[in-house]
Amino acid sequence: MVYHIAFLAISQAHQFLHWLPAALRLAAEPNVRVTVLVSSEAGHELIRSYDTHRCLDIKRLKAPSVRNHGLFTPPHRLSVLLLNAAAIGRYRTIVTTETTSSLLRRLPGFASEMIHLKHGAGDRDGGYNPKHAGFDLTLVNGPKDKERLIDRGLGSEDNIEVVGYGKFELVRDTAEPLFANPNPVALYNPHFDKDVGTWARHGAEVVEAMEAARGWNFVVAPHVKTRAGPSIRSSAPNILIDRGSIRSIDMTYTQAADIYIGDASSQVYEFIRTPRPCIFLNPDRIDWRSNPAYSHWHLGQVIESMDELPAALARSKDLQPSFEKAQRAMSAASIDLAEVPASERQAKAILAFARRPREARGRFGWKPALMGIFQPKKLA
Repeated sequence: MVYHIAFLAISQAHQFLHWLPAALRLAAEPNVRVTVLVSSEAGHELIRSYDTHRCLDIKRLKAPSVRNHGLFTPPHRLSVLLLNAAAIGRYRTIVTTETTSSLLRRLPGFASEMIHLKHGAGDRDGGYNPKHAGFDLTLVNGPKDKERLIDRGLGSEDNIEVVGYGKFELVRDTAEPLFANPNPVALYNPHFDKDVGTWARHGAEVVEAMEAARGWNFVVAPHVKTRAGPSIRSSAPNILIDRGSIRSIDMTYTQAADIYIGDASSQVYEFIRTPRPCIFLNPDRIDWRSNPAYSHWHLGQVIESMDELPAALARSKDLQPSFEKAQRAMSAASIDLAEVPASERQAKAILAFARRPREARGRFGWKPALMGIFQPKKLA
């Protein structure tokens, strides 16, 4: 029997790097055919660049417009899902890193079983939304996410599995330096959520302070979903501003940086895979110490004014030993590292789910034969 498994590629491209290792691993399995359903040409090209042996069957989905969509500006997600519901519904097992697709469960007769491979390992509340509950199986990076999803009633012990962080397997060597001088590099990586991120209200002030900092280079790389906020430019030789490129998502910057400066982005956990100094910006004076959404702020210095930045940078190396133990503990809770590669663990969990007898699969117990109007022909 051949098992047909589909991966949805309808999000911004940063999510692709979280499911690609599992998809490539599954495609190497006997009697498994992996199809990637992608909503843009830019997404198609990026996926194929990682699939050098052409193991994946990549199919384009219909898009609601004909304009040129980029890696970080894909077609409207829900529109793509509705336009392609029948095509998506042909696959009995669907894997995705976004949660909007769980809304397909509301379509009469849509009976595909859906697996959510959670991307990112952050702490903010937005990472645990009600749509998480719409999946038959959820694969998470570490025990922290499993515990939080269960605590919020978004899953159970039986349908959440810890599988590690596959994205780490795609890291490429970056021998080329980011700057022409040997000064240390700090990465400023604000989150797109304007309620917790610093870019929209304070980005200009942050960049101005960095321009004035002597002896440091700064990469300014807001989350690729950042749309609100100022359009900031800098001609300073120690500033590199990247509002969305492959380097902003493939860990080029988190690998190259000596210090992380941020607010709520989960990329901090990619950075502290190798423990290094962190500085968190709190210009809005948030009461953060007992708030789980800011758990990562215990992993470094927290400053409330950009006037404090030069001193924070200067003492970061000396203070790092006092944070390293906490960084290692939080990293282990957020991203489960094991001898078995994450992609292998992910593929094993997905294939085990796909192979279960149909009556044993899915926690919704839907009966598509009774639903009537939406009955696409299923692929095993």
